[in-house]
Amino acid sequence: MPDYTLDKTDIAMLDLLQKEGRMSNVKLAEKLNLSETPCWRRQKRLEEAGLIKGYQADLDPRLLGFGVLAFVQICFSIHTDDSLAQFEKAIQEIPQVLFCHNISGEADYLLQIVSESLESYEKLSRNVIRRLPGVTSIKTSFSLREVKATQNLPIIDHGPSGEKFI
Repeated sequence: MPDYTLDKTDIAMLDLLQKEGRMSNVKLAEKLNLSETPCWRRQKRLEEAGLIKGYQADLDPRLLGFGVLAFVQICFSIHTDDSLAQFEKAIQEIPQVLFCHNISGEADYLLQIVSESLESYEKLSRNVIRRLPGVTSIKTSFSLREVKATQNLPIIDHGPSGEKFI
């Protein structure tokens, strides 16, 4: 937890902004029952504290031509700091990789990758992913249907008596 104490207004602001990041300060202040200047200052404090990392548009991958979503497990046979660092640096340069997590379990990394087609994914896998430093094994699963996708975190406040406010 950051070195920042959240009150109910902060929590409400975070919840509103992650649902509608383009909300104007006027509208946000109105919804929070604040005047505009204190609302703006509070939002800036949340940004400076690192609780708000940025604002972005939520794009539709299918409408942009990305019809394939793959979850890729990457395994290494040798786990040196250097090979992992080289892999992590190289993965940053591949725009089709949306997420990369160092995970526990059988695999070392889990990637989420978008691609235009199965053919384009196969080329990416063969010509790029398999050639990354340290990679010895790749297991790919393809999404058949998206059931839920969100970046919104559950914003929960534990009040003084332990009750939850959402």
